[in-house]
Amino acid sequence: MGTEQPRANRHDEIEAILERKGGVEEARDDADKYTVVGAADRDTYANWLTPIEEHFVCHRNDIPTVDENGEWAISLTGYLENTYSVAQLRAEFPTVAVAHTMECAGNGRGQHRPETGSVQWGYEAAGTAVWTGTPVSSVLRGELEDVPDDAWLTAVGGDPADGEDVFARSIPLSKAIDDCVLAYEMNGEVLPREHGFPVRLIVPGWYGVNSVKWLEELRVMDGMVTEDSLDRPGVHAYWQQEAYRIHPEGVEPAVNETVESVDTWDQLEGGEPDHPYTFDQTVMSVIGEPDGESPVTVPEDGTVEITGVAWAGDDDVASVEVSTDGGDSWSEAELFGPDYAGAWRLFRYDWTATPGEYVLASRATDQRGRRQPMRISNPDAWRDALEDDEFPWNEGGYAANAVLPNALELEVRRP
Repeated sequence: MGTEQPRANRHDEIEAILERKGGVEEARDDADKYTVVGAADRDTYANWLTPIEEHFVCHRNDIPTVDENGEWAISLTGYLENTYSVAQLRAEFPTVAVAHTMECAGNGRGQHRPETGSVQWGYEAAGTAVWTGTPVSSVLRGELEDVPDDAWLTAVGGDPADGEDVFARSIPLSKAIDDCVLAYEMNGEVLPREHGFPVRLIVPGWYGVNSVKWLEELRVMDGMVTEDSLDRPGVHAYWQQEAYRIHPEGVEPAVNETVESVDTWDQLEGGEPDHPYTFDQTVMSVIGEPDGESPVTVPEDGTVEITGVAWAGDDDVASVEVSTDGGDSWSEAELFGPDYAGAWRLFRYDWTATPGEYVLASRATDQRGRRQPMRISNPDAWRDALEDDEFPWNEGGYAANAVLPNALELEVRRP
């Protein structure tokens, strides 16, 4: 299958996006496969809402050609049998808006040493937008009488693969019913093509790979997608069972029809399954201002405000700490601003600064007491890294949330 073969059209897509979105820049892609742009400036992470112009983009197939009138339909299959057009979703079902921090599962991949392949993200593949659309629960209401409580919902994208693979991702049906949305607007505007026009599944609090773009099928199944489990030709399970799994180098993850926990960190800590899936986001934070790009002049009162964002997937952010000495000491920051499930929180810290050279860092802790580790381990450590306050180096570079790779150097000057 051609899942990692170079794709010439990605360059045209990226150029078109950069012409329209002034707040992003192209990310390095060693596979020359993905259409990837990320936030160009750190100050994106000093604001709660990410403008479309600054929101990252990541996909690996050509953007499908879609009628501008949105004549696109979603098929309900498996235990279900129905079809709804986007026009029907808009006209016949309730409309909701949800705030969701979208983060690529590969965010931080470029911080792994030695490097892993594909897109070399730093911290720039994350953003918070308001997604408007139809609740999945409304579409499925009245159709689940004979469906087991532990069923899974597989979402299939309509983007044309250049190989034999079908982009399919499975999430528990319970999660889909709880808070997922079939989105057709982003920040109050029609969903942009690169973000999944005309309709995209939004899975709040989970890595972006689960929020399938150009959605064309929702299949209710007894378990996760496995090979030959869809009624269509092609390779079905690659993007669920092989890609986006956390594992050491040279390992082929085992296929699972279900998992006990969909919390990514729980899977890492508990060892089940052997090679975790990237579902729920791990706790993470980024300083937005100062940005480290230019010196800061000490104001008259000597106080420099450090501002950033922190998120923890399905969990709440309990606290954020800030360090101005590269992690040797820490001070409590204040959480403020909007507080929505599945979306990041703003934090700020008033720092009494004096002239000099500093290294600023932040670390967040979630409601379950899980805190960002300080660094990414070497490849040999694997799960033992957790005991040493390190995030496990993994071959795909997934789910990284280490503190020090996101730190910034700052010069403070006299007035």
